[in-house]
Amino acid sequence: MTTVFAALGVPIYSVGRSGGTELSPRALRSLGLVDTIGARDAGDLDVTIRGDERDPATGIVASDDVIATSVKIRGAVADLVASGSRPFLIGGCCTELVGALAGARDALGRVGLAYLDGHLDLYDGETSPTGEAADMPVSVALGFGPTAWSDAVGGASVRGEDVAILGYRDLEESHTYGVRHPDTVPGLKHRSNEAVRAAGPRSTGSEVAEALAATGPFWLHLDVDVLDEAVFPATDYLMPDGFTLDELAALIGPLASHPALAGASVGCYNPEKDPGERCGRRLVELLGAAVGG
Repeated sequence: MTTVFAALGVPIYSVGRSGGTELSPRALRSLGLVDTIGARDAGDLDVTIRGDERDPATGIVASDDVIATSVKIRGAVADLVASGSRPFLIGGCCTELVGALAGARDALGRVGLAYLDGHLDLYDGETSPTGEAADMPVSVALGFGPTAWSDAVGGASVRGEDVAILGYRDLEESHTYGVRHPDTVPGLKHRSNEAVRAAGPRSTGSEVAEALAATGPFWLHLDVDVLDEAVFPATDYLMPDGFTLDELAALIGPLASHPALAGASVGCYNPEKDPGERCGRRLVELLGAAVGG
C-alpha cells in the first residue's frame, strides 16, 4: 500500500444542525493535523446534514442528507485510492464511515475494518434510540442498516469476518434498545474496553492488524469517545471507564502504521466542548505518533 495520505475534511454532525462535530475538520487543521500525519490536504467535501425529523421509512434523522453525504464520500474516497493516495478522513461524525468503506471497496475489492469506538454502532433505523446516522455505521457497512442507505452505497462494504470492533463499553445499555449483538454476526471480532485491557492494548492492536491484513487491505476508524470522559471530554456522548491516552496510543499504533492500511478516519471530536483546545492538541499528537509507528 502507498504511504501517502490525503487529508479530506468531512464537516458533518448527525444531530442535523450546525456546529458541534461539523467544526472538527477546520479545528484539527488549525492545530496542525495535516502536517503532523504527513498528508497532502485534499480540502473539505461539500456536505452537510440538516434537519431534526426522523424519516419514517429509514428511521434516520435528516435521511436524505445522510444518504447524499455517503454517496459523495464514496466517490471521493474511491477517486483518492485510485489516484494512489491513502485517504485520511477528518470528521465530522461516524456517519462518514459508510461512504468511506464503500469507496475503499469500490477501488480495492475486499476490505476490512478496525473500528475503535466506545459504542458498538450496530443499531439500525428501528433500534436506534436517537435516529442519528452515527448510531448505525457498522450495521450499514455490514448490510444490516436501513435499506435505502445501504443500497445508495452499493450494499454491504465489509464481511463480518473482516471486521473488528475494539474498546466498546455500551453492550448492556444498547441491549435495552434491541441492538444487534456482535456475537450474531458470523466471524466478527470484538473486544470491549475491559477485554482489550486484559489482553494488552498493543498486543490487541498487533493481533487485529495481522488478522485483517491476512485477507487484504483494511480501514481504520477512530471515534474519540473510546477515550474516558475525564481524559477527553470534547465529545458528545461521554462515558466513564474508557481508555487513557497511553492505552489508545498502544492500541492504535500497530493498526495505523501497518502497511495494509487502506485509509483511516477520525470522528466525534466537538471543538465547541474544547475550550483552550487541549483535547484537540492531544488528539493531533496521538494521531501523528500512531501513523509514525
